Amino acid sequence: MDYFVLVIGAIFVNNIVLAQYLGNCPFIGTSKETGVALGMGFAVVFVAVLAAAITWLVQKHLLVPYNLGYLQTIAFILVIASLVQFVEMFLKKMVPPLYKSLGIFLPLITTNCAVLGIAIICQREEFSLLQTVVYSTAAGVGFLLALVVLASIRERIEMARVPIALKGTPMALIMAGLMSLGFFAFKGMG
Repeated sequence: MDYFVLVIGAIFVNNIVLAQYLGNCPFIGTSKETGVALGMGFAVVFVAVLAAAITWLVQKHLLVPYNLGYLQTIAFILVIASLVQFVEMFLKKMVPPLYKSLGIFLPLITTNCAVLGIAIICQREEFSLLQTVVYSTAAGVGFLLALVVLASIRERIEMARVPIALKGTPMALIMAGLMSLGFFAFKGMG
């Protein structure tokens, strides 16, 4: 498989949040400020790459050989939860302002369906370990890109005159829908 096509496909054509609609909660919740969006995006990239690689190893060397495929979701969630705890402890110690600004959304990476979705997609597509790392990195970068673009748009909209009924989350959902339509234009490329 051509890695360039895999990367472009994961970032633009099948963007995890705008084309596959996974991870909308942190996407909308942490897209109010660009700095917070960057922090959350990088945390998701880190967790997604490590989670996909570790879950690939768990799947190939534990679940499949011992016929435990029915435990896939539980095993994957345990791996993701452990990684999120590591990221949370790291940010709390090394970058307290980012840790505080991410708030409740940092532990929610554990239940972020985008991270779990990336790991499951890698198994469904039967990627090799290298393909898994490349795909999960690109999918995480696609999440980061969408998050930062939405945060930038929301910061600019805060200065605009918007009807009261559309302020906040309603406008964010409208912008996310318009962004999704924009990314839909890439569908013919894959």
